[in-house]
Order: sequence, then structure tokens, then C-alpha cells
Amino acid sequence: MDEGRGNYSVTLTQIVEEFKLQIMYAPENYGDRTISSSDLTRPGLQLAEFYDYFDNKRVMLIGRLEMTYLNTLQPEERVVRFEKLLASGIPVIIVTRGMGLPESFLKLAEQYEIPILRTQEETSNFMAALIAFLNVHLAPRITRHGVLVEVYGEGMLLLGESGVGKSETAIELVKRGHRLIADDAVELKKVSAKAIVGSAPEIIRHFIELRGIGVVDVRRIFGMGSVKLTEKVDIVINLEAWRDNKHYDRLGMDNEYTDILGIKIPSLTVPVKPGRNLAVILEVAAMNNRHKKMGFNAAQELTERINAHFEQNS
Repeated sequence: MDEGRGNYSVTLTQIVEEFKLQIMYAPENYGDRTISSSDLTRPGLQLAEFYDYFDNKRVMLIGRLEMTYLNTLQPEERVVRFEKLLASGIPVIIVTRGMGLPESFLKLAEQYEIPILRTQEETSNFMAALIAFLNVHLAPRITRHGVLVEVYGEGMLLLGESGVGKSETAIELVKRGHRLIADDAVELKKVSAKAIVGSAPEIIRHFIELRGIGVVDVRRIFGMGSVKLTEKVDIVINLEAWRDNKHYDRLGMDNEYTDILGIKIPSLTVPVKPGRNLAVILEVAAMNNRHKKMGFNAAQELTERINAHFEQNS
């Protein structure tokens, strides 16, 4: 496993292009400025001159609420409050609802070289979209050696030693109508407190290695419907060579989990030996995992039936 944790950032250019923002004022090379926090600030308190615990690294959003408050102030005081906000060293201000700013504000932005951008979106909607965008791009991440496939809507991360048959199983699943996300190297991002999303490094995206054949382009051979860019990891499958002296769970009552970036993902250990159709087994595992998430556990129901049978006979 390659630990890829670190401080990540996005540039203002990426944000402008993603949300098609209008530039009200921008200094030279403004697009190279980086944002490294997924938290946003609506600077109502700061415009009221309360700066305790203020984080000047965040994107500032000015909506109708902030503009309404500023309009209650005298023009001179309004300029003083806005200048104090700009002087704090914030990276950017984004104005929502397509609102304009007084010419005096834009002159101050030019003086302090703070970009002023604008969106036509409502403040709450834009705020939610921008936070989601930043969460994905700034998320903690690792890279694991494995295969990520989507089977019946379930993101399935296949792990195991090299040569155990992960890629061969993945190509069989693709032939059966499922989709490949990543082969060999899987980039995993923690996009929320409950979700891990996987993708492939761009340089090897859609390619898969099959021993004896070589590298093949899954998208070109099986079509666009056979691949996907990202997928949430719902279950981890640990493939290992069958060992006669090892006890394998036969009922499914044991709940196993794999910790990825602090999130516990349900996992199964599937032994591999000649004659086992792994693709079919993993299809059943995906459907069974969906049943469990919906509250149905076949192993638990069977156990209850057996217990009820013995109680009745006794």
C-alpha cells in the first residue's frame, strides 16, 4: 500500500472553470493561487468586526445576507469594514446571486490584490456544490494494489497477492456486463466521514493486464459501457490461495471489516482454487451485500430457523 496522504490543494483556475464563474476583478496570475481548505466562510461576523477564531485561508462567500447588512451601514463605514476583510489576507471572494459590488469595493480589491468572482447561483446551492467539489479534490487518499469493479451497483475492491487472479476475475465480470474502474493501482479518497471513493490513475485508466496476453484496453474492446471513472467502495474482497488447514466462514455470520483511511468497509475472504468460478461468486457477494444493507441477512435467518426447529422439537 502506498500512503498518499498529504496536503492537497486546488487552484482558483480549477474552481472558475468548474463553476463557470465570472471575474469581477482578478490580479495577474490569480489562477495559480491555491485553496487547501474545504471549509467556506460567509463573513457576516467579520463584517461586524468580530475576527476571533477567523480562518483567513478559506474561500469567502458574500450573499444577500452580507450585502443587506453592508447596506445598513453608512457608506464610509461600509468601506472600512470591507477593507478590513480584504486586509486579513483572504484568498478570494465569491459573490452569489449575480449581485454587483460598489466601485469602491472593487478598487479596494485591486489595492489588496484579492480576486473577486461571481456566480448566478443562490448562496446555499453554490456553497453545497463548492464544498462537495473541494471535499473530493482535497480528500485524504492512499493508493492500493488491487482492482476496483462495479458489480450490480456495488463498488467491489479486490485485494490479494500478485498472481492470485484479480485481473482475470475482473475481465470475466466485465464480460458479464459489469464495469471496471481501476486495475493494478486503485486511488482511494475519503470524500466524507462515511465514504471511500476509488478511481484509476489517469495514465493507466481503462487498461488491464492479463498474464499471457499483456495489456488490453477494456474501453475499446468491450465498449464505453464497460468502464467507469469513479465508484464508492462498498465491499472489500480479499482473494487468497486456498489453504486446506485454514477455517473459512461457511455461514457468513462473522462480520469482517477492512480499515481504509479510518473508515471500516465490510470485507470477505474468498479462497481461490481451480474449479471455483470467482466471477459468479463475486456477483452473489455483491447481491448479498446489498441485501444486508437493506436489512436482510440470509445467514442470520437460517440460524433463527434452525434454533426455532430445535426448540420446537425439544
